[in-house]
Order: sequence, then C-alpha cells, then structure tokens
Amino acid sequence: MKRKKVKISNGRKSLQYRGTQCLNCAHPLDKSDVYCPFCSQLNSDKQLSAKDFFWEFITSIVVFDSKLRLTLKHLLFKPGVITRNYTQGQRMKYANPFRFYLSVSIIYFLVNGLVNSLDTTVEGSDSTSSTPLFSNSVLLDSISNNVSQQTGGAISIADSIRKLRKPAELIYISEDALDSMSFGESYTKRIQLYNDFYELYKIKNAETALDSLNHKNTSFNRWVYSKNTTIEKIKEEPAAFLNFIIGKIPFFLFFFTPFFALFFWLIYSKSKYTYMEHMIFIFHIFSFIFLAMLLVIVPDLILKSKILLTILFVFIGPFYFYKALRNFYGQGRLVTLIKFVFLNAVFVIGLTFAALIFVAASAAIY
Repeated sequence: MKRKKVKISNGRKSLQYRGTQCLNCAHPLDKSDVYCPFCSQLNSDKQLSAKDFFWEFITSIVVFDSKLRLTLKHLLFKPGVITRNYTQGQRMKYANPFRFYLSVSIIYFLVNGLVNSLDTTVEGSDSTSSTPLFSNSVLLDSISNNVSQQTGGAISIADSIRKLRKPAELIYISEDALDSMSFGESYTKRIQLYNDFYELYKIKNAETALDSLNHKNTSFNRWVYSKNTTIEKIKEEPAAFLNFIIGKIPFFLFFFTPFFALFFWLIYSKSKYTYMEHMIFIFHIFSFIFLAMLLVIVPDLILKSKILLTILFVFIGPFYFYKALRNFYGQGRLVTLIKFVFLNAVFVIGLTFAALIFVAASAAIY
C-alpha cells in the first residue's frame, strides 16, 4: 500500500518561515503566531517572490475587508447602532469614523465631478440639448436660492456675483479717516474704496494704486487691493469659484462638526456620552449622507432626474436621523422628536452662517 506524500507548504505562512521576533515592530513571537499580535504583520521571513506579491495583491482586491463591510452594512441599515457599538468599545469591527467620513466625502466629490464632466461632454455634443442636468450654473443658482431662503431673501451668492456694477464715481476716503474708524467699519470702507478705484481705472498693480490713492504701501493694504483681481475672476467665472468651494466642503463640515456637537452635548447633558462621542455620532450621520448620495449619482444620471436625491433629503435623510437619535441615545419617541426638530433648526441656521463665513474665507484665499 502506497503511502500518501505529505505536501509541505511553501507559502509565506508556512511554519518553516516563521520567526520569534516581528520584523516590523520587533515584538517577541512564538512559532505558532501566524501574525504579530502587536502590529498584525505576517510572521514570515521568506523573501517576497513575484508569485507572493501578486497573490497578496489579488487577495487584497477580492477579499472584502470585514471592517469596511460591517461599517457599510451598519451605517446604511442600522441608524445609530454603529455609533452605539463603537462607543461601547467595539472599535475593531468598524472603520475609524473620522477617516471614513473624509474618505467617503472626498470619493463622493471626485465621482460627482467625473459624472458631471462626462455628462457635460455628452450634452455638449448634442446640439438639441439644453443645460446639462448637473451643470455648474444650475448648481450655483440652486445654492443661491437655498441660501436666499434661509436668510429671508437678503443674500444670494449668484446675484451678488453677477450684479456687481461699475461705480458711477469714486467716493474718496483718506488713510487718516479710515484709521479713525473702528476695525470693522474701516475694513469695509477700505474694501469698497479699493474696489471702486479698481473698477474705474483698472489698475492691477497694488503699489501703483495705493500711491495714486495716497494710501500707505503696507502688506495689509496691498493684500486688500489684490483681492480686486479675485473679485473680477469670480465675476467672470462664478462656476469655477463654486467648484473651488465645493472641493473644500468635506473639510468645512469636518471643522463645523465640533460646533454642532456642542448642542448635542447640551441637550443630552444627562446622557452617559462624552462630547467626543457626540462628535462620532455626527460624523456617522454625515458619512451616511455622502454614502447615500454616492449611491444615487448614477441612477439619477440614468433617469435624467434628481428624484432619488430629492427622496434622500426629503424623506430618507430625516427619518434616518430620527432613528439614529432613538437608537443611539435610547430616549422616548416624543422626547426624541422634540430634540430632532431642535437639532435640525440649529443645523440649518448654524450651517447657513458658517457657510457664509466659509464662502468669504474661500474668496479671501482664491
């Protein structure tokens, strides 16, 4: 009777290649350790062959990471549960909430920009087509209308950009007169004076303009005057400025979150959760929004409509936020509903004013 030959594994996980010290972090290991318990690197001193390299590459693509899988599953279908589990210590199950938020939001804007460019190209090649479905001008008007509604019609980004007019005459204000004013009034008057002067005489060189105005040639004055070219660029291409702003929205929301978390911390002051855990909850909400928007981009493009995006923000988003509050904080329906309405009002008002500051700051560095 022939004895079966025992096949000895020659892979990188084979016992013959295991050491007693991690090559990555120098943590002591046993021969039975397939991976380092400290840094998770494979316990192997086998030299990397082409076969090993490509196998690990293919495996990393084919095998669906459990952290990502659970994060997506619980984030999409279990509102608030992912935050509750994460804050209770189940952190190895899920992706880091801050990193995941930044990743999914940046991916959304990259994909959205790609879809917009492809859609614009297709629409531009069709002579019978009108404005592209997701064109920048439409988006600009949409944002302007939303901001206008939230501020009682007093502010409109598109109108503010497009209705800038050349002044009929220059109302001169001396440097001494500006210095006698408060900082806010002086800054506003200086911007208006420099802009009127630029619109009348089109002098781009700041030093020449300041000399003509008999104003001090300081770095601050030069910077204020140089913003006239920025204003002109925004007037000529408002859509380009909008794209510049849109690219920074993930970071804007990232820095807006600590402010928003203050209100969670106040109205849930009797809960067991810390300020940082309220922030994690908000990041999970924002992550869901960007992930859901990412999922409806292509279907909306195929349907030539924004119906799915509308359903997301009008119905799914509010319901998801309410359920997340219920599941994470564990309070009754009526109490949760009252806090849901309050937090939505705070979010809309706070985001509106923060967005105005953000737009002004973006214009300052554009």
